[in-house]
Amino acid sequence: MKEKFNKLSQKKAFWPVVIFLVILLFNGVVSGGDFFKLSIVDGHLYGRVIDIFRNGSKLMILAAGMTMVLATGGTDISVGSVMAISGAIACSIVNGNILPGLNGNVVVAIILAILAGITCGFWNGILVAKIKIQPIVATMILLVAGRGIAQLVTQGKIITITSDAYYFINGGYILGLPFPLFIVIFLAGVLILFVGRTSFGLFLESVGCNPKASKFAGIQVDKMLLVIYTISGGFAAVAGLIESAGIKGADCNNAGLNIELDAILAVAIGGTNLMGGRFSIPASLAGALIVQSITTTVLAQGVPAAYIRVLKAVLIIVICLSQSKEFKEMLTSHKAAKKRKAVGE
Repeated sequence: MKEKFNKLSQKKAFWPVVIFLVILLFNGVVSGGDFFKLSIVDGHLYGRVIDIFRNGSKLMILAAGMTMVLATGGTDISVGSVMAISGAIACSIVNGNILPGLNGNVVVAIILAILAGITCGFWNGILVAKIKIQPIVATMILLVAGRGIAQLVTQGKIITITSDAYYFINGGYILGLPFPLFIVIFLAGVLILFVGRTSFGLFLESVGCNPKASKFAGIQVDKMLLVIYTISGGFAAVAGLIESAGIKGADCNNAGLNIELDAILAVAIGGTNLMGGRFSIPASLAGALIVQSITTTVLAQGVPAAYIRVLKAVLIIVICLSQSKEFKEMLTSHKAAKKRKAVGE
């Protein structure tokens, strides 16, 4: 039993999942069990736990794509702006503001919005892989310009839509569960199989640990970076569709605002080294749920929303210390000194 636990605890996703469950348990105890109450209305499940998964779906999708980017030692701070672009394009098509000949075709709107996100990711990949611009600078270009592009699409207006088919992306249910959860399962599942069952995952870790050695070993580093940033852009576009469907419109100023920081935090909580190297997509998904559950906890307990940022800052400090080799060595030497002192006494 102990051996099984040790093996299980060595998996990257283990402790993030445990932390998530502890947060849920805390809410259950504080609320006297009300936090776990579920109700069924018209065959649909409702409750705070369900809300965490629904509201956290965007962050989980972003975290899945961001995991691969951070595993290369890079970063993508443009995902929030890409969300704004995809939402603006989709809503403008559904509303008939652009391409009126499509008659508000939702399927075409979704496809074009995702293609726009893929194009944005490809652009970031070109800047990073081919032009050799530092990732934070390369993606900052789209971070700044992206919302301007989205506003050009919507002509500076907040676009509202009245399409039940489009609402389904966020508000729909399948088998009683929110539809966004199935989107997460599909995208994350495909990505996990892709990096786990092919050599791509090993190449990705190699690039993150030592890109020069990887290149000498025959790995096409530039092509890998291009693919990774493209996937991140596509995932951000899907997250943008979920958000715009949730608010029933496109708000270019606020869609995905600062969510890139939460995505990076979620991946860091999942144990991915921000300097590149080993990674775990399931752990990043659990990290996204932790971030969302913290937000839900603060709001559910009636604590001012300003404290959410403080808690996230504390998490960042803890993560940075946990990844600091010097800090670990300091703790180890301190414990050893205590033991020697105890033995001497």
